[in-house]
Amino acid sequence: MCMAIQPLAEVFGFPIDNLGKEATRYRNNRLCPFGNKVPNCTKDKADNPLGVCSIFHDDQIVVTCPVRFREHWLIAEDAARLLFPEEAQWTTLTEVRLNDKYGKSAGNIDVVLVSYDRHGRIIDFGALEIQGVYISGNVRTPFEYYMANPSQRSQMDWRGKANYPRPDYLSSSRKRLAPQLMFKGGILNAWKKKIVVALNRGFYETLPSFQEVDTSEADLAWLVYDLKLDAEENRYRLERHNTIYTSFNKSLPRITIPEPGDVQEFLDDLQAKTDEKLDEGHPPDTKTIESPF
Repeated sequence: MCMAIQPLAEVFGFPIDNLGKEATRYRNNRLCPFGNKVPNCTKDKADNPLGVCSIFHDDQIVVTCPVRFREHWLIAEDAARLLFPEEAQWTTLTEVRLNDKYGKSAGNIDVVLVSYDRHGRIIDFGALEIQGVYISGNVRTPFEYYMANPSQRSQMDWRGKANYPRPDYLSSSRKRLAPQLMFKGGILNAWKKKIVVALNRGFYETLPSFQEVDTSEADLAWLVYDLKLDAEENRYRLERHNTIYTSFNKSLPRITIPEPGDVQEFLDDLQAKTDEKLDEGHPPDTKTIESPF
């Protein structure tokens, strides 16, 4: 894949240079082709949605909208294969509230997969969490510029623009992934229920390395996906790149506890700041306590 000259990989489900009838219909009506809760895209604002599904970054495509992962519900099929026996009957429930012991919400589980018997009684269940990537910079400006005239701006050059959008992997892991695994994952793990996380390959590659375990021992699995261009239809297709099997209790500290750097580097920085302050003629802010006698 060549380096992109603008950040928008998909808008309302299609590459921006796809000017065909179907792509135009989805853009004109602000529709979502990936199974949103309503036919329209609702990202950011329901009345003026930010219809960017994915962006270019370096030589990769980064999925920024969690709904994008629902293409043909491949993620549910892949998760069910990990959670249940091959012959199991299963279905999905979305946005299921999870409470702690005291009735306080630990958040909504993106997708709960349940297996059931021929009478419809639940046999087992597991959780599927879907992780998009936060964006730093401004993606709405190039989006709105493109949407004002797609046919004339499908080859736009956005290089050198202020606040050029790029993935914020650090915030995505620390502000979203880690808290979800701590709170929702902690409850599910205590119940001895398996958790599957679906995410983009670029995002996964920024995470700490995990110790892999045998599939029979895994209670936390990572479904890693890519978007591949279907040149004939000029559309990107979701494809599973890899599956990594891990242990919840061994993986969680790798995400939530940062690896410490060299303390000497921190001391050197403190020394430099102290020297700078003293050189400016500002002694440390200390006060002499007057004798009360």
